[in-house]
Amino acid sequence: MTVARGAAALGAGPGQGSGVATPAGPAAGATRETSRAADRAPQALALPASVDEVVTLLAGENYVCDRRLATALFLSLKLQRPLFLEGEPGVGKTELAKTVARALETLLLRVQCYEGLDIAQTAYEWNVSRQMIEIRLAEAAHGISDDAARERLGRSLYARSMLIERPLLQALTQARSPVLLIDELDRADEPFDAFLLEVLAENQLTIPEFGTITASAPPITIITSNRTREIHDALKRRCLYHWVDFPSVERELEIVRLKAPGAPERLSIQVVEFVQRMRTLDLFKSPGVAETIDWTNALVALNAIRLDPATVHDTLGVLLKYQDDIVRLQSGDTAKLLDELRARALLE
Repeated sequence: MTVARGAAALGAGPGQGSGVATPAGPAAGATRETSRAADRAPQALALPASVDEVVTLLAGENYVCDRRLATALFLSLKLQRPLFLEGEPGVGKTELAKTVARALETLLLRVQCYEGLDIAQTAYEWNVSRQMIEIRLAEAAHGISDDAARERLGRSLYARSMLIERPLLQALTQARSPVLLIDELDRADEPFDAFLLEVLAENQLTIPEFGTITASAPPITIITSNRTREIHDALKRRCLYHWVDFPSVERELEIVRLKAPGAPERLSIQVVEFVQRMRTLDLFKSPGVAETIDWTNALVALNAIRLDPATVHDTLGVLLKYQDDIVRLQSGDTAKLLDELRARALLE
């Protein structure tokens, strides 16, 4: 991590509002911070050397990845570009970031987006209570009697030690590249897209009262979106893009085998086939892979060995999260789907 500091960056800040002059030139804290960063030399990650190695790496953590997604992830790692994943909820976007962090044995830093998210919650904030204590102590000791003393106090109030790091800043100050997960960006307000541009494009963050902090070990950034709103083009241009779709029958069955190992093989096949057909219905919210796994585990907990109308009827709340969808299935679509499975000899 390196720190750039200049007169313009230090010319204004909250310090003016408190009656304390903010220093207007290079401060001693910049030298201390730079030397501190030098002590933490970047530690290289052992990254996969090919797309096949990405597939193998993720498989070692029980994550089933198709080749297109593996290629996007490989290029993101190789080119040091953020990876923007868009798709329906429950298809494994967030889980990919968690899996990459585990596989590479590195830190996972997560920004969970929501409406009203701001810089103080995602990037940094000043330790205001500590700043006020420093001011009171200086006043009690008559330590701000002249301009030089005020300048020293101003430097100390906006020193690196006064910063409280949030995930975005933490991602830039690690000696070993972390995985930075910006989850469900579409839930945040649009201005937050613009705030992320500097971090995504330059791997740096400018703090007006302090300077610019640049990562010496750039984070592996993965952004997810459920597409409840369009993300700004400027942000997308700084990323590699991949749409994560619902998996094929074969791939989803492979996932269920890994995530619900206690399920009988025939039950797993019936569950996957049933859910795949359910997704063809005009539902408000189709079940994702996460719901398929949850439903399989729920059926195992109920000691079910095959699908039947009563069991499906009683457990639809595991698969579907909207009452209108549940009512539709209970009103006749469940029987139709089960009949389709019987026609293919998948159900007795």
